[in-house]
Amino acid sequence: MLSHQDAFIALRKSLESYAVISDDTWNELKQFCHYRELDKLSFLYKMGDVPNSFSYVYQGLFRCFICDDKGNEYNKIFFCEGMFPGSMTSLLTSSPSFLAIEAIEKSQIIEIEFAAFRQLLLEKEDLKLFQIAYLEKNWLLEKERREIEIVQENATSRYLRFLAEYPELESRIPQYHIASHLGITPTQLSRIRKKL
Repeated sequence: MLSHQDAFIALRKSLESYAVISDDTWNELKQFCHYRELDKLSFLYKMGDVPNSFSYVYQGLFRCFICDDKGNEYNKIFFCEGMFPGSMTSLLTSSPSFLAIEAIEKSQIIEIEFAAFRQLLLEKEDLKLFQIAYLEKNWLLEKERREIEIVQENATSRYLRFLAEYPELESRIPQYHIASHLGITPTQLSRIRKKL
């Protein structure tokens, strides 16, 4: 039960790293948040599903990936503690997800019902401020940086940037997943690591 309570404390701290959340908003938000534990290699969200929630990672690590028509997987992003994995396009359009989100480690999350969150977002100014700050930082700025990086940087530069941005993740993520995220083969990544 303790980790359950700790997870909610951590969620509020993460929200408040973007905007101060009032006790009133927090108490309403908690009503549609559910603590869950997931085993390693279990899916938080599957490709083709129409999700009704997004999540907050209290402890653990997830990969968000897409598949091409040959079944090759490409890791778009990794979600670790303090992050909010979800298939936002699917949630906003109520359509099947092109993404899958899988636990790389045994994980503890808080699942947040999307429809209830959206309704509260319309009612609460502080939650709107959180949403704006979160989207600006994690979607607009990060997306633009990532697009530039993919086009302009070579594989070694992309790997070095990954290490600089996620120093604690390299030891937690299998090398083939990192290679997929960088858009290179595991062999290429192995060569880069040897050179460095």
